[in-house]
Amino acid sequence: MADKKARLTIDGVEEVIELSVYSGTEGQDVIDVRPLTGLGLFTYDPGFVSTAACESSITYIDGDKGILLHGGYPIEQLAKHSDYLETCYLLLNGELPTPEQKAKFVGTIKNHTMVHEQMNHFFNGFRRDAHPMAIMVGVVGALSAFYHDSLDIDDPHHREVCAYRLIAKMPTIASMCYKYSMGQPFQYPRNDLDYADNFLHMMFGTPCETYVPNPILAKAMDRIFLLHADHEQNASTSTVRLAGSSGANPFACIASGVAALWGPAHGGANEAVLQMLEEIGDEANIPEFIERAKDPEDGFRLMGFGHRVYRNFDPRAKVMKQTCDEVLAELGIENDPLLKIAKRLEQIALEDEYFVNRKLYPNVDFYSGIILKAIGIPTNMFTVIFALSRTIGWISHWSEFHSSPNKIGRPRQLYMGPSKRDYPE
Repeated sequence: MADKKARLTIDGVEEVIELSVYSGTEGQDVIDVRPLTGLGLFTYDPGFVSTAACESSITYIDGDKGILLHGGYPIEQLAKHSDYLETCYLLLNGELPTPEQKAKFVGTIKNHTMVHEQMNHFFNGFRRDAHPMAIMVGVVGALSAFYHDSLDIDDPHHREVCAYRLIAKMPTIASMCYKYSMGQPFQYPRNDLDYADNFLHMMFGTPCETYVPNPILAKAMDRIFLLHADHEQNASTSTVRLAGSSGANPFACIASGVAALWGPAHGGANEAVLQMLEEIGDEANIPEFIERAKDPEDGFRLMGFGHRVYRNFDPRAKVMKQTCDEVLAELGIENDPLLKIAKRLEQIALEDEYFVNRKLYPNVDFYSGIILKAIGIPTNMFTVIFALSRTIGWISHWSEFHSSPNKIGRPRQLYMGPSKRDYPE
């Protein structure tokens, strides 16, 4: 119920318009502007940055304070005490599982990791040098052609089955995208391995020898999955919700999220970090690029620093920095040229007044890019791994949308084209 009112006065309109104001459990109040439509008025909000398009109980972000909560739990606590699949359960159900519930959930995911054998043929239609995200968009959308027995979006059980299938099969699909580009045979999943171990096995294993995942690297991989699991109403999640509002096939909705994530302003950010490090090329060039970053007339940007949501330190970055240090120590590759550049940039960003005053701290994309490179994952696979991780967030929001009365999305516009005119005779 609205406990406050907002009053809107418009020039030329005698009547004052009264609008309800709603308060959530956390965050800003929202003004219900729906009555404006009946008066022939719309609000104008490019990018929807001042518009709450839905109610949600899944994730909460306070960018000014550097807070990220899943189901009320701070991301730092989940990263320390939980793991990716337990966090998946939390996002889907709103509560952490009991030991029995977690064991059943993990068992279900492990037993659905294989994809239909015919899906192998889909990959042959792509060029070998195709970007893995191009392949993933197509293959994820094609899942509906194989798993069409649970597509009643109004059936809670069907929504659950769809969610389980996506969580289980996305690592398999992601690894297949990589193997195809490398010209190596696909690796079947192993149900005796944990989620992150299994992904590394499918990525780096071959039929020639048994691959034994490094526990430090597997832990780092699980952390990357967990820290990217959901991030509230971002561009790709909003895309999934908007596609879902039409009643579209759930696999097609997730494919739309993959497509939206592909952009360098969104999921491609950690890929852009590595491209930036390669552009810098050598530690000796760092001062030049730092000065360019400070010059407002120069188009160069330091990728992986600052965040459009967090006006403070990205809470995920604190955890990812620790994980990054663990991985580099385990692999003993501190002398890798690109990683040396990255570590020097990190030091500058944490000490230089220009960056500190503007709160341009290293973000989660900066550290995750370094970790993935250290593990041996090619740059063009970074966004694929992000998509794998974010699938649980997408399907959770999609399911939440269909769990209550909803309407098809229909944004409005401020039309600036020509008025009605007659076609010339």
